[in-house]
Amino acid sequence: MIQVLSSAWALLFGMGLLMVANGMQGTLLAVRGQIEGFGTFEMSLVMSAYFVGFLGGSRTAPRMIRRVGHVRVFAALASLISAVMILYPTITDPWVWMMGRVLIGFCFSAVYVTAESWLNDAASNENRGQALSLYMIVQTGGIVIAQVLMVTADPSGYVLFVIPSILVSLAITPILLSISPTPAFDTTKPMSLRALFNVSPLGCIGMFLLGGVFSAQFGMSSVYGALIGLSVGQISTFVAMFFVGAMLLQYPIGWVSDRFDRRALVVVTAAIGVVGALIGYFSGGSFNMILASAFVMGGVSNPLYSLLLAHTNDYLDHDDMAAASGGLIFINGLGAISGPLITGWMMGQFGPSGFYIFIAVLNAVLVIYATYRATQRSTIAIEDTGAYVYMTQSATPVAMEIAQEYAIETELESELEDESDTPGA
Repeated sequence: MIQVLSSAWALLFGMGLLMVANGMQGTLLAVRGQIEGFGTFEMSLVMSAYFVGFLGGSRTAPRMIRRVGHVRVFAALASLISAVMILYPTITDPWVWMMGRVLIGFCFSAVYVTAESWLNDAASNENRGQALSLYMIVQTGGIVIAQVLMVTADPSGYVLFVIPSILVSLAITPILLSISPTPAFDTTKPMSLRALFNVSPLGCIGMFLLGGVFSAQFGMSSVYGALIGLSVGQISTFVAMFFVGAMLLQYPIGWVSDRFDRRALVVVTAAIGVVGALIGYFSGGSFNMILASAFVMGGVSNPLYSLLLAHTNDYLDHDDMAAASGGLIFINGLGAISGPLITGWMMGQFGPSGFYIFIAVLNAVLVIYATYRATQRSTIAIEDTGAYVYMTQSATPVAMEIAQEYAIETELESELEDESDTPGA
């Protein structure tokens, strides 16, 4: 871990600041939209737009990097993010905000691709897993810190928009001044969606459903909080609890994943997600119950994403794992785009509690489908399964490929150990 920090501290520090900025603008727009009188459907369009841009950026960024290089892409898009964040309070129109969110989603996705390829180059085979884990912790922790900063100023003014703009500008400084060489860049040609579905129907369906769950939590939780009249501090705490849960529960679920049938664990974990949503639905306005609900729902959604990734890898050849990552992210992105739109519609039909209904339904569908798939294919022996690697749903194909490489290396090391322990080997 010390080696990772010494070689990639500038990158991790810069990404931490970027995540704080991203976490602030998501929560801030929901609060400011309520102040400006935007409707629930208008806010769902604004929140969904981010995931449209993010999906486009993850597919376009590799070509941009190969054409002009990491440094120019990183600096140009970070500057664009900073400018758009200042634009939000200047033109308070939902359609302008929607276009800004598309642009910011695109830029953040491309910045992540750039940073993750840099991280992959800085890591060695011995510390790749630690580097990826540290990067994911920085991502999640940045969003939690962002919620703390939300209470430092009045959301009806400019200051809270200026802070993330400044953070983005500061984030690029240590990276651009770093003496670390820029890495060579290449990406694997993705596997077709049909081929991917044939390999793992549960992985594909689960990724789509979790895209909706994650985008509802990341995009619409603050809208929900504003609708039920929570204060800015309460909304920030509510949003933070999703990510605190994700950080605290990832390792216990990962530990269990490497020791038990993953489809059964998907069923149990998704069922816990249903319970978490029901806690919020029947909270009766209790803020403590709402926080408990957020902790549980957030605590299972990201680990479920990693669990489905590991489950899919169990049915892939080593050479196909990296190719499958692009397809899985694309499927997850489609679900993420639809999540805020459907959540906004349900909140319009059923009131703010539609937020919980949507998340409960998606988790329940995952429970049912995972149970069904368990009857269609025999279980893989535990010793033949690959490693569980924690991933967030904001990961790009580059981070997914890093995770796949680490999973392959871990599996090969395990096989070598087994062979060396075998008598006569």
